[in-house]
Amino acid sequence: MAELRALTFQPVDLDALATAKGRIAVFITPDLKLTAGARRLNRLAKGAIARATTSEAWDKLSEGKVMSLAWPAGLEADTVDLVKLSRRPSQDLARKAGATLAVAAGASELTALVEGTRYPEEIALGLALRGYGFDDHKTKKGDALGLATLMCAKPDEAEAAAAPRLAVAEGVHFTRDLVNEPANVLTTTEFAKRLEALNSLGVEVEVLEEKQLAKLGMGALLCVGQGSDSPSKVVVMRWNGGAKDDAPLALIGKGVVFDTGGISLKPAGGMEDMTMDMGGAGVVAGVMHAIAKRKAKANVVGMVGLVENMPSGNAVRPGDVVTSMKGDTIEVINTDAEGRLVLCDVMWHAQESVKPAAMIDLATLTGACIIALGHENAAVYSNDDPLANAFLKAAETETEGAWRMPLGQAYDDMLKSPVADMKNVGGRPAGSITAAQFLKRFVKEETPWIHLDIAGVAHVKTDLDMSPKGATGWGVRALDRLIADKFEVTD
Repeated sequence: MAELRALTFQPVDLDALATAKGRIAVFITPDLKLTAGARRLNRLAKGAIARATTSEAWDKLSEGKVMSLAWPAGLEADTVDLVKLSRRPSQDLARKAGATLAVAAGASELTALVEGTRYPEEIALGLALRGYGFDDHKTKKGDALGLATLMCAKPDEAEAAAAPRLAVAEGVHFTRDLVNEPANVLTTTEFAKRLEALNSLGVEVEVLEEKQLAKLGMGALLCVGQGSDSPSKVVVMRWNGGAKDDAPLALIGKGVVFDTGGISLKPAGGMEDMTMDMGGAGVVAGVMHAIAKRKAKANVVGMVGLVENMPSGNAVRPGDVVTSMKGDTIEVINTDAEGRLVLCDVMWHAQESVKPAAMIDLATLTGACIIALGHENAAVYSNDDPLANAFLKAAETETEGAWRMPLGQAYDDMLKSPVADMKNVGGRPAGSITAAQFLKRFVKEETPWIHLDIAGVAHVKTDLDMSPKGATGWGVRALDRLIADKFEVTD
């Protein structure tokens, strides 16, 4: 789950290597200059490391990859993992090496010698991110990284450097846990309960129930959940780590805990994946967890709209007209274009209630985004170039794919309705763009804003460098980096 109890830093203990259980990892430079720990391991293993690193297979091994030696003589460990990494790798390469090691180690106990290796905190981050597993509903456990000890020359310094990075990893895990949960477990009520638990980290949490939402005029959000037995909610999370009078950054998340499409019912094939349609809310929750855990010196408000989109006798129908909190009327052409109806009310509430310095919304919003960008990049839409550029830089630093997309009047015109102020879809062409254009109508002129369509990156079918298949936690690292770079108070 979210807590990372398995990763510890310790001084190098050469004598303990002979009796270490599970797996021992050692980092070997391409020039084969062995550290003291590597030399000791080589002697204990009767020269096996030297033989392996002078082999043709080692020569062909890419930097950051692992060669495993099973059942080495002279050691109690069942495997020695040789990681090829220069003494001065990039942060990204060190992180990827840690992730590769996590895959090799699995749930085994791991002792990793990182003496003399640059960025041990990034190696630890890679281990933590890729070592995630979700086995809450399995009778046989053991999907996640086991106990991992990183031995280094200055463990206190390495631990201090790793602490904020591992806090972010905990936020990523929190997001993944939420997104991976089945909808019969993660109801709107259970989701709100888990967010209320952020109180323990110092986050102020308020849950707005349906009567309060109706009083606020959130007709767009409420129409989405009116066909479900699960009550619609808005959860407001406040982290006040910055200057008292500084306006906060507002993060807005779509939290559709299950999306059948409503009356505009989705095809049966693949509908089980719609447990991840609350991915935007999951990312907002993960960011709030991360910044609270590392005690970020910033003011951030996270708001998530939690609903379930179900068909029933009470469900909203195609052709219905609803009124948003802003007061604009919306003709619901397609009940499966529900996420924007949730977001528009929460976005308006955020601007009215906290007057944010900037606002970023996240949603698994459109299949059109996946058609455009696949599973490599999230779509980025913005009304503010400096904010958009700052986010794109943060995403690049954290190696989370993001690509800026256009907005424009021609796309906005596609939302015209003959019976209301707008309709909720603009047709098949440019579906991700018209969805963003719809949301832009609910952004005040003075509010810098980004919309992130994360439909393709929130949940994937194949393993990635930093995450196993399933929920990725995409966006937690990039948004945390953006907050650190742009919104934190400097001493």
